[in-house]
Amino acid sequence: MGRRAAVAVVAVLVVAGCGLAGLLVGAAGISPWAVVLQVLDWLPFVHVGSGLSPVEQSLLWELRLPRVLLAGIVGGLLALAGAGYQGVFRNPLADPYLLGAAAGAGLAVTLVVVVTGGSAGAAVPVAAFAGAVGGVLLAYALGSTAGRGAGGTATLVLAGVAVTSFLTAIQTFAQQLRVEELRRVYAWILGDVSGGWDDVRLVLPYAVVATVVLLLHGRMLDVLSVGDDEAVSLGVRASRVRLAVLLAACLATAAAVAVSGLIAFVGIVVPHVVRRLAGGSYRVVLPLSLAGGAAFLVLADMVARTVLAPAELPIGVVTAFVGAPFFVLVLRMTRRVET
Repeated sequence: MGRRAAVAVVAVLVVAGCGLAGLLVGAAGISPWAVVLQVLDWLPFVHVGSGLSPVEQSLLWELRLPRVLLAGIVGGLLALAGAGYQGVFRNPLADPYLLGAAAGAGLAVTLVVVVTGGSAGAAVPVAAFAGAVGGVLLAYALGSTAGRGAGGTATLVLAGVAVTSFLTAIQTFAQQLRVEELRRVYAWILGDVSGGWDDVRLVLPYAVVATVVLLLHGRMLDVLSVGDDEAVSLGVRASRVRLAVLLAACLATAAAVAVSGLIAFVGIVVPHVVRRLAGGSYRVVLPLSLAGGAAFLVLADMVARTVLAPAELPIGVVTAFVGAPFFVLVLRMTRRVET
């Protein structure tokens, strides 16, 4: 077995193990062995008796399983989007939240909730996508007018912070226009992956499209990393590649935000860990970021469900506890490289 195949197998096993752990953990006292038997019973051509009551089976099928799947999808999308942004801007600090994508998507979703009273349904991902694209373009334009463009780490990060603060202020103002929706909006802002099968079905088509596009551009991002002139000499149209990756990353961010709210730092923590472990080739970084993000958010959700049980901690708080110190570390490392 080659090295890449071995890494892929390990990644799949890690995601599967985290998913199983997510099914085992919960407020209800269900036997872990019975849960394992029930999972085996769900597999095709496998029939084993788990001994679980109909209520316990319903709890697993209707609550825990969709929650684990939604956490995995959202985490994978955010990490994949972060890796894509970093490849497009050649910036190790590029991230859906630092570039204004998540803030733009969050503002758009909040406006939809305020205007429709939460009954927009399938229009939410579309609005989130438009908001994410607008947020990134605004941050990039602001960073470019500062004189250093996409290559300047500090300039792009500061532009993203400014845009995020501005869009968040508008979002807060919009929330006050519909006070009866404040509780729902605030819960969404702090991050939540308990939406159930409806949210899984809602996000899945967008997740598939964004994932396929980003994974197919891994080799081209490797070419862009050596410079635009070299890419052109190899027959790669840099502007077209950047546009495709940027739109796919925005779609991934928007889909995640639409069903889970604002969950920060996944897009910067996971790609950096992947690069440390597996190298800098985007053909490896993108798929491993997808797997790593899924595993990371499933574990974060387990912590959110158990640390204050029977109450739940917002999952965005857990990722912030991990991500904020990690971001400071990455920022220090980046400054050392630039100097």
